[in-house]
Amino acid sequence: MRKILVTGAAGQIGSELVPALRERYGSGNVIAAGHRTPMPDDMRDAGPAITIDVTDGESVQRSLRDHDVGTVYHMSSVLSAFAESNRQRAHSVNIDGLYNVLEAAVDNDLDQLILPSSIAAFGPDTPQDETPNETLQRPATLYGISKVFGELMGNYYVDKLGLDVRGLRLPGIISWKTEPTAGTTDYAVAIFYGAIREGRYICYLRPDTRLPMMYMPDCIKAIVDLAHADGSRLKHHTDFNVGAVSFTPAELAGVISGKVPGFSVDYEVDPLRQGIADSWPNSLDDTAAREEWDWSPSYDLNTMADDMLENLGVKLAGENRAR
Repeated sequence: MRKILVTGAAGQIGSELVPALRERYGSGNVIAAGHRTPMPDDMRDAGPAITIDVTDGESVQRSLRDHDVGTVYHMSSVLSAFAESNRQRAHSVNIDGLYNVLEAAVDNDLDQLILPSSIAAFGPDTPQDETPNETLQRPATLYGISKVFGELMGNYYVDKLGLDVRGLRLPGIISWKTEPTAGTTDYAVAIFYGAIREGRYICYLRPDTRLPMMYMPDCIKAIVDLAHADGSRLKHHTDFNVGAVSFTPAELAGVISGKVPGFSVDYEVDPLRQGIADSWPNSLDDTAAREEWDWSPSYDLNTMADDMLENLGVKLAGENRAR
């Protein structure tokens, strides 16, 4: 078989997508491609790993050509808050990098390109409750603008060039395996670290900020399920809403408090990230994904919290023993 390549392999989603794909297709058939973020040793040791700078078109072309790549999962991206503080880098990666990957996909006759989008593709003028799949998209962030660009460009390459491009609008992703960063929805990961390590957490969003979220196993399932969906059923291509759970920091804190006695949360609102969050939906209507490729999540808020606390507790205990 032709090889599968995952850009952004060391990122939050890529670091869990690569092992899932290797388990399904064989370690030797899935190439982990990174750039600036250090790649975990276990990922590098378990299968082929290379360096790709997606902002360098020749680097992308050469990698697809030399490794006989047939499918690309393009996960490389500069995320919301960092994109606002480093606009040039965000444009280079999220827009120029995407264009380089799309052109290389055509030039190398790729079988398929998976191109995740985000709820950031919506904006403050979008209906916030049960946001429709087709609606006004006028994002207020550079990250969101780049995601609308990706959806439109992906559909262009489907319609004009016959490339099989598929994408889904991911909500905030929660995972115990990767450390939280400065992303707008990363409070929903950091809060679990605070609960286990200190019994408290200081949240940078208002307690009533409702956002769509998804547990990482459901995220990986959604990406892989869409890649394997029957193309003849798809009326959409690069712009599927996918929902799982929607909650506020206060609601998540309440669930954790019921499982971690004495846990408490304080709030020190970060205007930048709060402004970003306020421009995003409260919940998503994912009827199109459910009808066209049978999407259905497996985790709700309670089962996600149970799994997070169990696995993160084991991880942090192991780190403490190693010190």
